[in-house]
Amino acid sequence: MRRTAMAASLVALAMAGPAYGCGGNRDALGTSRTIAVDPMDFARVGSMQYPRMLPLADKEVVLSFDDGPLPPYTGRVLETLAAECVRATFFLVGRMAQDFPELARRILHERHTVGSHTQNHPALFSDLPAAKARAEIEQGIASIAAALGDPGALAPFFRLPGLRRSPENEEIVAGRGIMLWSADIPSDDWRGIDAQEVIARTLGRLERKGRGVILFHDIQPVTVLALPVLLRELKERGYRIVHVVPAGGDRSKPVIAAGEGAPHRPAVQPWPRVPAATLDAASSARRTAGAARETVFGSRQAQTAIQTPGPLSLPDFGPRWSSLQDDDPRTPLPEARFDAVGAP
Repeated sequence: MRRTAMAASLVALAMAGPAYGCGGNRDALGTSRTIAVDPMDFARVGSMQYPRMLPLADKEVVLSFDDGPLPPYTGRVLETLAAECVRATFFLVGRMAQDFPELARRILHERHTVGSHTQNHPALFSDLPAAKARAEIEQGIASIAAALGDPGALAPFFRLPGLRRSPENEEIVAGRGIMLWSADIPSDDWRGIDAQEVIARTLGRLERKGRGVILFHDIQPVTVLALPVLLRELKERGYRIVHVVPAGGDRSKPVIAAGEGAPHRPAVQPWPRVPAATLDAASSARRTAGAARETVFGSRQAQTAIQTPGPLSLPDFGPRWSSLQDDDPRTPLPEARFDAVGAP
């Protein structure tokens, strides 16, 4: 019965295009609190791969989104979050931020946290030589900072593409003083399942775990469809949304302290460590390309998908799009612990 009700409201909620602001929505889920974490004290988090979780109470949830920004899907996700007064963390791919800088800035302006997710989202990131992995990380940071227009606006938060870790790439991230995020609850929104199944798997895992970081992908149409219903279900089941920001600076006052047993603080350079010349070069390259850039993402087909309202369908963006996709959905992510619900 509950799954039938979900299915009945799924498309209606996702396609309604909720208005910004939830001042008139007395039933909004909202964001219950903001926690400011020091990346040096919470160097690696996410129980899918690491022993430590964010300092969340029971029934507290952090929403995170990978691989964007990509219109129209990221925009629809933002509309849904705004309608519920919910804030999240977005891990952007550098080249996506270069192609859609206005959408990257919109994420920031709507007071979400922006982290990085490499420049090109290599499919086998854990297999890259250290020099190439370092270049992917640093180029991604530079591209996203340039798209945002402010290096200080990019949080020192990073998620590995495909959660593919190696001692070498973990050390590169730690050496830059960046907080490495895994996740606690995978939504499986990239595995080719429908929205109803995304909701069922996410809620089932959350009920068993009790709290944690949920991993979504804002480039997936199924995520756009699932998210409005999922947020309603979270509210009905008594879950609360927590927004995470880095401690220090002017983003937020720290509201938590690192617990005992925090990892040793490595010697690092101060964040954001993006040379001004690198930012200038990235910004100049983006301006030169401008509206005349003839890429697959700037094609008439892509623009039609952005502007046309109605049911969502995934445009064929060609090989550039394909390289952003994860591996065969029948194969579990390496070193991640999937429960029976998520078994392929």
